[in-house]
Amino acid sequence: MSVELTDLPYSYDALEPFMSKKTLEFHHDKHHAGYVKKFNKAIEGTEYEGKDIVDVIRLAHKNKDTPVFNNGAQSWNHDFFWHCMKPEGGGAPDGTLGGAIEKVFGSYEDFRKAFIDAGAGRFGSGWVWLVADGDTLKIVSTPNAETPHLDGQEPLLVCDVWEHAYYLDYQNARDSFLETFLDKLVNWEFVAEQFDATKAGKALAA
Repeated sequence: MSVELTDLPYSYDALEPFMSKKTLEFHHDKHHAGYVKKFNKAIEGTEYEGKDIVDVIRLAHKNKDTPVFNNGAQSWNHDFFWHCMKPEGGGAPDGTLGGAIEKVFGSYEDFRKAFIDAGAGRFGSGWVWLVADGDTLKIVSTPNAETPHLDGQEPLLVCDVWEHAYYLDYQNARDSFLETFLDKLVNWEFVAEQFDATKAGKALAA
């Protein structure tokens, strides 16, 4: 079973002016596509072929199979990232998710600051996530291709802080990109769907 490069869930210009058409074309059609192609080539004829991609990511990491892990994790991370954004997104979430964020972090503004600080503080390339960890929520930052799956956490939201995600639009101002991501781009409906399916979603709704 190979992994397919999925289409973006919106047009290339749908996130402008906050994320440009040019950025999405390079990011999706070059970077993401490259990871998918290399992953499929790396698993062909191996023990990983036919397995769910998250299972492959965990197994390849355990086996220290770097090419399979890096390209598999980056394929999954990017696909998840695209769904974490939408046109006219951003702002504070409402409903059960909004209440859970306030309960865990104190307020949405406290969450927003912690998320931006974690992403801006990631040295080099990586990702910043909101995850469900047991019956609570956490903000975590992972280097390079690593994902929260490796620590048994369930991803709810992610922002890509590799330079290719933002450099054409924001140059070296990663913090400005993170601010815009939260204020203008986040697809909270998608995040809420992930949250509602977790143990944390059930615990924090009580």
